[in-house]
Amino acid sequence: MITCLGDCIRPEAGKATVRILRRLGHEIDFPEGQTCCGQPMFNSGYASLAREQAKHTIRVFEGQQAVVVPSGSCAAMVKVEYPHLLEGDTEWHQRSIDLAQRTFEFSDFLVNQLKVVDVGALQRESCVSFRLSPADAGAGE
Repeated sequence: MITCLGDCIRPEAGKATVRILRRLGHEIDFPEGQTCCGQPMFNSGYASLAREQAKHTIRVFEGQQAVVVPSGSCAAMVKVEYPHLLEGDTEWHQRSIDLAQRTFEFSDFLVNQLKVVDVGALQRESCVSFRLSPADAGAGE
């Protein structure tokens, strides 16, 4: 599942994800109907629009295949927020849980599902920064 921002701003991240998964022997299916996960709507308080977007995404990714997302926040939207958004609708709630159980953030999928910790990436001398989001600030206190 490519993210809407990834598709528009950093398509090379999605392409790199596909290259790595193919190199590891996986067949990639890219449903043409996929669009935004609905997180911008959800985060802006438009729950009804996010709910409709969730239903669209669930329809697009129905089946048994794992859904790999190169974005932690988009994966969390599907895994955590879809079941909450659709809690009051028995049919859609169960479908959201099914999709949530098959959805993985890319690095989580590599390490915890495939047990791959070395993808052949070159390590270069560089500077790395880490920024907590406001939601994470104070976590664990």
